[in-house]
Amino acid sequence: GRGRRTTSRVVAGRESSSPRASEKMAALGIRNADLLGMRAWVTARDDEQYANLPTGTVAVSVTHENLRQKMLELKFDLHATIGELKARLYLHHGTPAESQRLTLRDGGVDICALDDDARMLGFYSVQSGMEIHVRDVDPHSISRGGGLEDVTLVDKYKMSDEDYEKRKGTVREWIREQRAADPTWKPPKPAGLAPARDDDADVSRFVLGARCQVAPGARRGLVAFVGPVPELRGDGPWVGVRLDEPLGKNDGSVKGRRLFDAPPNHGTFAR
Repeated sequence: GRGRRTTSRVVAGRESSSPRASEKMAALGIRNADLLGMRAWVTARDDEQYANLPTGTVAVSVTHENLRQKMLELKFDLHATIGELKARLYLHHGTPAESQRLTLRDGGVDICALDDDARMLGFYSVQSGMEIHVRDVDPHSISRGGGLEDVTLVDKYKMSDEDYEKRKGTVREWIREQRAADPTWKPPKPAGLAPARDDDADVSRFVLGARCQVAPGARRGLVAFVGPVPELRGDGPWVGVRLDEPLGKNDGSVKGRRLFDAPPNHGTFAR
């Protein structure tokens, strides 16, 4: 009798909450029949997903403990040995065969270890839709710590201003040639730019210490300098901004002359 009363309470609770759920769905214009129809449409041919695979071939996904990437539905021959499987997997994730430890999974549950390199894949009853998880036992593996996926770990080439000056055929060299031939020459403005406004030269609206946003990139910071900067190209005043994040190109100085204080790469000049 005690178990029956408990069951009754659970059923009663379910029934009492069902109308509320139905009311919410009805308010959203969603009918249960529509949901069931959508589910039937999406899953209608799930049983045929692997029907066209050749006999003796399986499609399994592969994961690696050091990689975020998941290799989906790789095709393998059930007659291939585990050693041959490891050699092929090496081409996908970069871990040498001798450092691989393979585990067969189904639905996130470990089934068995694929630990005999001489046995065929079919010996372990591998089926399409399962997963092979790779563990890398090499303590110095290049895949550890994001070595194969984290692009921030890659050293990027940076050319110094002195090296750029020595290069031939650059825009800077072309500009020097134009100015050598005509000291009054100025670079042409790109087509499509809006004409300068009358208030472009009015910097009175910029108050030192005021918050501002610099384009491009919606970079935010504080106004730290207002005035002319002869070291920069172009006539008229400039606005120096101390950025909140290291998204600038200087520390508040231009060609050795300091105009305001800012941490490295926290300074920029805008107009």
